[in-house]
Amino acid sequence: QVQLVESGGGLVQPGGSLRLSCAASGSILSINAMGWYRQAPGKERESVAGITSGDSTNYADSVKGRFTISRDNAKNTVYLQMNSLKPEDTAVYYCNANIRSFVSNVRDYWGQGTQVTVSS
Repeated sequence: QVQLVESGGGLVQPGGSLRLSCAASGSILSINAMGWYRQAPGKERESVAGITSGDSTNYADSVKGRFTISRDNAKNTVYLQMNSLKPEDTAVYYCNANIRSFVSNVRDYWGQGTQVTVSS
């Protein structure tokens, strides 16, 4: 059994910062790519940022220069540092990880989501 647990969401004023964390736990053999997605009300889920096992990163154009993704392999954790937040960043943020476990072939796992609200 593999679980992804997110934390760090909340309410922040425009221009503020938040740091999201996502910890993977369970019968993990290895973790490949990890990433963050978000879904705003009435919109489809979209990719925000991703990071490979070799620490190569990619970002959505809308967050480049403001968000930074990183990972701590010893802790099976991925982070999303979000700076200069805008109201349009308001969404539920989901963590995703591509994991090989003791009981399953490689597959994607999702966290439960954490709400980020940017408002004055």
